[in-house]
Amino acid sequence: MLSRPVAFAQIWKSWFSSHSLVGNKNIILMGPPGAGKTTIGRIVGQKLDCPVIDIDDDVLEKTWNMTVSEKLQDVGNEQFLEEEGKALLKFSASGSVISLTGSNPMHAAGMQHMKKNGIVVYLDVPTAVIMSRLKSMKVDRIVGQSPGISLKDILQFRKQFYKRWYDIRVLYGGDVTPEVVAEKVLDAVKRYQNSELETFISTRSSRSGRSMEKDSHKYFSDVVTEGLAPDGGLFVPERGLPKFTAGEWQSLIEATYIERAQVILERCIHPADIPASKLAEIIGTAYGENFTCSKIAPVRHLAGNQFLLELFHGPTASFKDFALQIVPHIFAYCIPRSCNYLVLVATSGDTGSAVLDGFSRLHDTDKQRIAVMNFFPEDGVSPIQKSQMIGCQKENAWSVGVKSDFDFCQTAIKQIFTNSDYTGFLTVEYGTALAAANSINWSRLLPQIVYHASAYLDLVHQGIIPFGSPVDVCIPTGNFGNILAALYAKMMGIPIRKCICASNENNVLTDFIRTGVYDLRGRKLIPTFSPAVDILKSSNLERYLHLIANEDGQLVTQLYNQLENQGHFQLRKDLLEKLQQDLVAGWCSEEDCLAAIHSVYSTTGYILDTHTAVAKVVADRLQDRTCPIIISSTAHYSKFAPAILRALRIAEIKQNPLSQLHLLSSYSPLPPVHWGLLETLKKKGNDDHQVCAADMSMLMSRIETLIQSHFMKVF
Repeated sequence: MLSRPVAFAQIWKSWFSSHSLVGNKNIILMGPPGAGKTTIGRIVGQKLDCPVIDIDDDVLEKTWNMTVSEKLQDVGNEQFLEEEGKALLKFSASGSVISLTGSNPMHAAGMQHMKKNGIVVYLDVPTAVIMSRLKSMKVDRIVGQSPGISLKDILQFRKQFYKRWYDIRVLYGGDVTPEVVAEKVLDAVKRYQNSELETFISTRSSRSGRSMEKDSHKYFSDVVTEGLAPDGGLFVPERGLPKFTAGEWQSLIEATYIERAQVILERCIHPADIPASKLAEIIGTAYGENFTCSKIAPVRHLAGNQFLLELFHGPTASFKDFALQIVPHIFAYCIPRSCNYLVLVATSGDTGSAVLDGFSRLHDTDKQRIAVMNFFPEDGVSPIQKSQMIGCQKENAWSVGVKSDFDFCQTAIKQIFTNSDYTGFLTVEYGTALAAANSINWSRLLPQIVYHASAYLDLVHQGIIPFGSPVDVCIPTGNFGNILAALYAKMMGIPIRKCICASNENNVLTDFIRTGVYDLRGRKLIPTFSPAVDILKSSNLERYLHLIANEDGQLVTQLYNQLENQGHFQLRKDLLEKLQQDLVAGWCSEEDCLAAIHSVYSTTGYILDTHTAVAKVVADRLQDRTCPIIISSTAHYSKFAPAILRALRIAEIKQNPLSQLHLLSSYSPLPPVHWGLLETLKKKGNDDHQVCAADMSMLMSRIETLIQSHFMKVF
């Protein structure tokens, strides 16, 4: 039997000879000085039995007939970079492992030349680690460092150039051996070259069915576009989510929110679907200027061991902005250019305005081929939420009030998607395909994983806990998407102990998590002060059941058929035990919700929104106080002004939503009233929207009319 290192090398040599080096591509290692490019390059070259070229030793010094330090002293910083770039432009190689200098990426023409025949691997090491290594190497100055500029500053400055050029990122900290990093490089290159490894399946597909359908693989771009699987199930990655090592997570402790998002999403989205450079552009657009807080998702200490994850600093003041500022750009990039798309969404409150705002921010050319239609329960959202959804309407984004509840809206959209005659008619007659933007769309979940991971890293960064210590999370839960994202973050290596599911009086999930029985018989939806969780059918629960059932699509199909036909199902005992290892649940009455808002404001001056108050009440009851608990603050209290005014025992006056916000603002609350809501509510025409009866044929007719009015007008 071959030893593991020998077997590994032979596997890689075989794989590269038949796959990776087709076209004689180079593997180009890029990173800051001290990242270990030269040493790692030699190890990778040995494993692949291919030439190894170090730009410093094998190109620059031979070209100049002097050492790099002598050249730098001779010509100075600016001229050195130019001379270095000229040397790169004259250099050519194939089928090699090439280690760049730390300053090569600062010369655009030289890097463009190198990329033509290579895969650029960014060795991403935290700046603090690099500083420590350079100190031990007695290096106190590097290329480009002028008097008065610190070594740390120049290292930070260079990052923009590294991020511009890489195809693949390899993330590691200071306690990893070069041999381990070399294997990470090879794994990353293999992933880059092999997009077929990252396919998606339906939660309702059987294993035998999958083996027979190998020619119909679904990739990330497909599931973004299609939303719902053809069999009515939800898409999930066939091989699960990527795992991060403790060292990889620790290397992100000092990172910004945008940097964390980039690293996590790169590992979840194959570069064949969205290249790293395009993903960076999308993330920068989504989180760059659209959020009112520079930390994007700050963690605030509330009291005792409780911390608030503030998820309301986006343009529409709810956690939905984290996904829906990104998803429209992902969608526009992934869909084919040959077809128009109408995105359908059902909302119980916050999703609608977030979807409308996100898709209205697309480039004009994309808005001509992508429109969004938002269905909401006409009498089932708060007055401010309703005004916001109507106020967020744009030329490619419309809201339709439905005379029913959220469950009807969500079920109607699912039925429309699975009606092949109707969707086929729209495609043939109008050249328009339908897509989904609800959390049934896989791309909606990924950005939510980021903020759960980031919250934990922030607690570590603030010195509240050392990395590896557990936390609990408590999340107000309706459609199960937000709490599922926390469970996914846990699977990816974030030390979350328990996820606490907080319900309001529509407590079907609480009963299910406690008993294993999901029972809708005799239940009617109860309108509450926390409308975003006024849901009885939790769509994303299906993804979690598929996970704990070891991808048994037949069992999931059986459970959901029973729910559809009989109104209930029951988990097997072993599955309930698995579920209860991850989840605990509780619910909150309307009275307790208002009392929590009043109590927290009285003691801290901070105003919770109604959904966060539900989570606060449940957290108080269920936490054991042995570790910190992060409560997801999913919306800004400004969206629920009447309930907040009532909770704070401010005399309620019949006022319009804008007046209510001005009244709240007069109390100088923490946090301040949300600016985006104020701007939206100031717009004229906030009563102008369409209303539709709870009838499938009327909804389908309304969709067709809007397709005609938008896409036919455009073309």
